[in-house]
Amino acid sequence: MSTHDARLDRLAEVAVRVGLGLRPGQELVMTAPLDALPLARRITAQAYKAGASVVTTLLADDQATLARFEHGHDDAFDHAAGWLYEGMAHAYRSGAARLAISGDDPSLLAGQDPDKVARANRARSKAYMPALEQIANFATNWTIVSAASPAWARTVFPELPEDEAVARLWDAIFSASRVDGPDPVGAWAAHNRALSDRTRYLNARRYAALHFRGPGTDLTVGLADDHEWCGGATTAKNGIVCNANIPTEEVFTTPHRMRVTGHVSATKPLSYQGTLIDGIAVRFEEGRIVESHARTGGDVLAKVIDTDEGARRLGEVALVPASSPISASGLLFCNTLYDENAASHIALGQAYSKCFRDGGAGLSEQDLTARGANRSLIHIDWMIGSAEVDVDGVTPEGRPEPLMRRGEWVD
Repeated sequence: MSTHDARLDRLAEVAVRVGLGLRPGQELVMTAPLDALPLARRITAQAYKAGASVVTTLLADDQATLARFEHGHDDAFDHAAGWLYEGMAHAYRSGAARLAISGDDPSLLAGQDPDKVARANRARSKAYMPALEQIANFATNWTIVSAASPAWARTVFPELPEDEAVARLWDAIFSASRVDGPDPVGAWAAHNRALSDRTRYLNARRYAALHFRGPGTDLTVGLADDHEWCGGATTAKNGIVCNANIPTEEVFTTPHRMRVTGHVSATKPLSYQGTLIDGIAVRFEEGRIVESHARTGGDVLAKVIDTDEGARRLGEVALVPASSPISASGLLFCNTLYDENAASHIALGQAYSKCFRDGGAGLSEQDLTARGANRSLIHIDWMIGSAEVDVDGVTPEGRPEPLMRRGEWVD
């Protein structure tokens, strides 16, 4: 097996060459937790080798975040650094690429006042909206990769000593990110071809809806008019081909915000802004969540779906086979980037305008709304697929066709 440093170098190379497709002369804005600094530095080096003009890295510190909740004045939780997010949005509009390294403590805010957590999240979401719009619309090339941290590793491997837990988590990240082999870039090219074949098939079928059935789930997700399935490599509106998620196993599209009915139970916990929400069960009527429950974190979930009107509606639906490499690992990562690629999932909130015919080119906000796209301050994925869930594609005539049985594609 390659050394840890060698695999870290390959992950940085994949992040820049496959994730971003960074162009010579392009700026890069990167965000990362402090524990990810070794990977961030390698990504910076790879970006400059690829011709980046300037790499700007913003670091987050869990202890500083906790200090805010422990000592901050109550009225401060309705405030966010809007100037920062306006600056990020300006950078993306000006052509900068975006890279995020995830690896936060999934339970960082578990012991904090849920009202303050919800208010802080809402303020941040509102302030971040100008930047989120650039990302969700693929105005520029962007990607997310992960780095192991002690807190995250302890969550995934609570029975192991910390050093061993971190090493095991890094092994899982390297494997899922396809950097263990001799040619990671080639491995990603082959994987992208397979995902592209799947999206072509789904786009040719032009299903009107998907129907999910399984324990605690009987859900019909109507698809937006003129929707398009995406997956793997995506051409951003600046013409650069990028892989937004490293790793990725999903094919995804935009639901119609008014055409979701039935009930659904999550098959994995959701880690959201430092709170672990487990046992999610919701019911939809005419596209809107009208009932919601959770075994843990239910108070945070309730506040999340009250963020705005669009937070109770769907912005994404994605299909992932239950035998995906991440699912086959048998690990619960408590990290959405990984867990969403272990199972089919839905996302509350903002839709991707990219998931329309011709990549949504030329469509205004009014055009997107008319086709069924949702709009919200949030975009939160949670998992609803497993080896016990079947999925049908429903034709415009109302005829069901099997797409997945026991979590696997029907070929």
